[in-house]
Amino acid sequence: MKIISLFNNKGGVGKSTLGFHLGYALNEMGHKTLFIDLDPQCNLTLNGMDIEEIHSIWEEEDRYIEEFQSAYKEDPKKILTTPRSIHFLLKPTEDGESDLTTLPPPVKLDENLDLIPGRLSIHRYENKLAERWNGAYQGDNLAIRTITKIRELCNQYARQYGYEYIIIDTSPSLGILNKTIISTVDGFFIPAQPDMFSLYGIRNIGNSLQLWKKEFETIYNLISTSKRENFPQKFVQFLGFTIYGAKKYATTNNPYDLADAHYSYVLKIPEFIKDYIKRENREFLDEEMLIEPIGKTAVMHTHNTFPSMAQALHVPMWRVPDEFEKKKIQDQEYLEINHIDINSANYGRYRVMRDKYKSFAEDFLHRVEKLNGDH
Repeated sequence: MKIISLFNNKGGVGKSTLGFHLGYALNEMGHKTLFIDLDPQCNLTLNGMDIEEIHSIWEEEDRYIEEFQSAYKEDPKKILTTPRSIHFLLKPTEDGESDLTTLPPPVKLDENLDLIPGRLSIHRYENKLAERWNGAYQGDNLAIRTITKIRELCNQYARQYGYEYIIIDTSPSLGILNKTIISTVDGFFIPAQPDMFSLYGIRNIGNSLQLWKKEFETIYNLISTSKRENFPQKFVQFLGFTIYGAKKYATTNNPYDLADAHYSYVLKIPEFIKDYIKRENREFLDEEMLIEPIGKTAVMHTHNTFPSMAQALHVPMWRVPDEFEKKKIQDQEYLEINHIDINSANYGRYRVMRDKYKSFAEDFLHRVEKLNGDH
């Protein structure tokens, strides 16, 4: 099992949309996959679930988030029989209480795809990380547990449900929560846009990785062997970048069909990666992997309004036509309330997205396989 995160210091790059469609592509390729939404904005969760479903989960959890132990004592079993948010799962550690004895089931999205929903209150766990961080240098048990709990949950769910891949969505921040996530996953990749902001984002991430690696190596070397078990054996590896949501210009002379100014930024991205993401954090990337976006041009260009229709129907883009037709029969009111109207002339354009994301997923898998030492 590999734990992979999407990460960019810049927001608005389509990170959650890309992650959502990658997960569905892996699902349709037969790979058992779990989403964990650790972005406080919860966009990945909103892609996969109806707002009323999310509200129902959050409402049931409210009193546990306020005071976990007293709420749990009242009914220690029932709350664990239905899906829970990632903050609920982290709450016992946040409060310094005993771990849950049973894992709540994830939300079932498809045959091979599940979700642990996000929650707006995850900032509380981030506050505890900040409070306890220094204790990790002294080997404090609760501090180590707080830092490694996300990875431990990934491993627990993988053992119970047989996941091959866990995809973690993150916020566009270099704060302590993302420091913890990125430093304890196996790999990450950067969705980017062809602009100056993405170049600076890569520089910021690279500089942060160096600092984070030093901190984690210090902690790792100071603690006992038994406390190292929930840390990854190797510090996180960079899987590459992809250009996502860029405007297509078919009349240009460059191989990516981008405006010349945008193409010039794409050419600079590998240079920034080489300069700012150290070789020790991208050990297996050969020259072609470093230069070429993941999936090359498969998902590079803008999908116009397709992602918004997919999110409204909580399916990947290629399933929009079938879901829309189903809703017309079963739940016309939902379409009217959400102002969803799709021209059947576009059905073919929606469906072709399956092959595009499958191509992206195949390149993604090729890179992830390198994390197993298959150089």
